[in-house]
Amino acid sequence: MDIEDLTTFVEVADAGGVSAAARRLGVSKSIVSRRLFRLEAELGIQLLARTTRGAALTEAGITFRDHAARVSAEIDAARETILPAGDLRGRLRVAVPLSFGPTHFAHVLADMARRHPQLHIHTSYSDRFVDLIGEGFDCAIRVGYLQDSNLIARRVGPIYGKLVASPDYIKAHGAPETPDEIVAHQALMQGTETWQFMDGDKIFTVRPQGRFKADNAVALAAAAVAGLGIAWIPDGVTHEYVASGALVPVMTRYPPPPAGVYVIRPPGQHPSRKVRILTELLLECFEDYPHRAPAAPV
Repeated sequence: MDIEDLTTFVEVADAGGVSAAARRLGVSKSIVSRRLFRLEAELGIQLLARTTRGAALTEAGITFRDHAARVSAEIDAARETILPAGDLRGRLRVAVPLSFGPTHFAHVLADMARRHPQLHIHTSYSDRFVDLIGEGFDCAIRVGYLQDSNLIARRVGPIYGKLVASPDYIKAHGAPETPDEIVAHQALMQGTETWQFMDGDKIFTVRPQGRFKADNAVALAAAAVAGLGIAWIPDGVTHEYVASGALVPVMTRYPPPPAGVYVIRPPGQHPSRKVRILTELLLECFEDYPHRAPAAPV
């Protein structure tokens, strides 16, 4: 029984169809269909019921999927064990935030691919929170303050940010001087989040209000430059705006606590070597740049 056929079946089962599985695997739909046909022919049983909306597991497919996933995982672990020290192979699917990914993390992933020529790295850049298990990702890099979940997180470094506003907004509305004054201002937010600020060892938490929301820090910076309100934005995004005077730091006496950069993976006993090595590379980058998010070298 071909291990690629088993892995492909698991991808189709989890993705809900041949097309989605083909995108995950980076192969054509015809290859996926051929592997499924070969596996079903070898087993002598139908695993998937093809529909106009995709593919649904048969009763036998539901039972077989968990066994196939365990076998695939064991084979991957065995392959990693016998490879020369440090070598990686197979596929690593990573979800990376669009706001920071291209400028802060893409060069780390490129370096990982350079060091491991047998490794296939597939990266998805988006600011939405992907479903790691449902969408077939090995891990994700996330920036900010983590919400409770059953996922496993490893912090690899800090992200520093500040409150900013445009000179025009400050001229028209003033600038908050204490956390309590923030609720009187238009806040530019990602959603319904709370903001935290430090005064020595004390932490103040406020719930800002505003009419402009976006799930992308670059979009929030553009809104701040346009004078729509104040925003908490990481320094890596606002650095050039502040340097040019397009944005001005406000309420600097009460800095926000640093957010974090995390490698998130699905629950399990041990991370794969691929995820561990990516985590180590990110840790190295933040050690080289201890006070800010590591940007690509110039």
